[in-house]
Amino acid sequence: MTPNELLSAVLRAPVDLLWNGGIGTYVKAADETHSEVGDRANNLIRVNGGELALPRRGRGRQSRHDPVWPHRGGDERRAVNTDFIDNSAGVDTSDREVNIKILLNDAVQRDELDEEARNQLLASMTDEVAALVLMDNYRQNQAISVMERMSLTRLGSKQHFIRTLESQGLLDRQLEFLPSDAEISERKSRGLGLTRPELSILLSYAKIVIYDQLLDSDVPEDPYLSNELLRYFPEPLRARFADHAQRHRLKREIIATAVTNSIVNRMGSTFMMRMQEDTGETPATVAKAYTIAREIIDARGLWAAIDALDLEVPEGTQIDALLLIWGLLRGLTRWLLGRPGLRLDIADAVERYLPGVVELRANLGKILGTDDRDAWAEDRARWLDLGFSQELAEHLSSLPFLMSALDIVEVAQTHGRSITDVAKVFFGLGEALHIHWLLQRIEELPVEGRWHAHARGVLRDELQAQQSALVSQLLADGGKAKAEKLVADWVAKDDNALRFTLNMFADMRNQRAMDFPTVSVAVRRLAQLAAAGKG
Repeated sequence: MTPNELLSAVLRAPVDLLWNGGIGTYVKAADETHSEVGDRANNLIRVNGGELALPRRGRGRQSRHDPVWPHRGGDERRAVNTDFIDNSAGVDTSDREVNIKILLNDAVQRDELDEEARNQLLASMTDEVAALVLMDNYRQNQAISVMERMSLTRLGSKQHFIRTLESQGLLDRQLEFLPSDAEISERKSRGLGLTRPELSILLSYAKIVIYDQLLDSDVPEDPYLSNELLRYFPEPLRARFADHAQRHRLKREIIATAVTNSIVNRMGSTFMMRMQEDTGETPATVAKAYTIAREIIDARGLWAAIDALDLEVPEGTQIDALLLIWGLLRGLTRWLLGRPGLRLDIADAVERYLPGVVELRANLGKILGTDDRDAWAEDRARWLDLGFSQELAEHLSSLPFLMSALDIVEVAQTHGRSITDVAKVFFGLGEALHIHWLLQRIEELPVEGRWHAHARGVLRDELQAQQSALVSQLLADGGKAKAEKLVADWVAKDDNALRFTLNMFADMRNQRAMDFPTVSVAVRRLAQLAAAGKG
């Protein structure tokens, strides 16, 4: 073989990973010309399709099913990102090097460290800096995988995000090779979402926009969020040079970057925009609410435990677990943003809610009713069968029942009752009225555009609010009676409004599918039941 024939064959080889260690563009889209690629030196070996060394259009085509390697099957989605995602570790390394040197130079200038000691310290941190950089890139790629899993179901949200950025003059759809509205509609009809390269672009734009918003806010000065400053640096610098970090001339930028990454890497590109539009709150307030939610469910501990299962369980099951956390964080963040007279102090809120959430999760086995307990046990068994540890399986199976956790804590504090007592009333009432079933139907409602998504969120909020109101009524009317008796007596009482509601929900449960009008009627009926109880 000639050298060119060999190189061209390598590009077509049936391998799982092709590592391009040189400079050049070796693969193009089938509808691109060599001149459009702009790399004349490699014209003779360049192939169509492929997975690395791709121009933007080539990556998009390959991510969508171009059957370049027939042995894999033409319908397989391939893990192709964009060039700036591929190269982000180098950029991250450079940023950390600069920021670490700024911090240590401050110590040198104050005669607390000489040049030789500085250089030795820099060299000693090489492996930890590499680990921090790799973890940043691991999370970013993981974020794209999570977004890819939701790409079809949340396609309307992504389309709205693109349109919003365009209207603000922040994005040129054609320049970034993002699909037109017509193309998005066509993909939806075919059951296809956005590709990984397209999601990579949205991820990067979300980070750019949110970073600017947070930098222009009080987030870098927030006492709790400023902890991200020390987390950014390697361990040897955190305690010894803490004062120097506080004087770092890029302190605000580092904190804003860390908070941005925490939000976007875990919640995706559209979360911040959706929370702002749905609640009217500022990006800074959304960031604080998200941080509170993350802390009170120990999301970082859960994420670390899931990551530790790499190569031990299928990646898809890890994504399933991450999506479970994603849904709970979204719900709790929205709940916090909906509080009347909102004033979010992160430390105070964590202190207020964390102990109750921990107590609730620890006692679920004694709190849940028969149906909920069976569902909990079944879910736990499923996670165990998938290869998750006993502890992690129990934690994950408890997450769906924590969606009402903050309501339970609030009601318990208002009525001076224990978390366990209030939770028994909450779940007992929920089981009697099939509220968990109704919440699932709300989540399944089809969304066509921003206002459908907003309407679904409002229905979810209203359902939880009415359940909380009914629980408060039972506790107020029942005195010191046990939780189980409160619910049993309430369900058994001779009340026309209650009988009508129970019959209505029973009829709804016989339907194959629910739509917005039907769910709205159900939620409205709960509101009427709560209002009648107040009378």
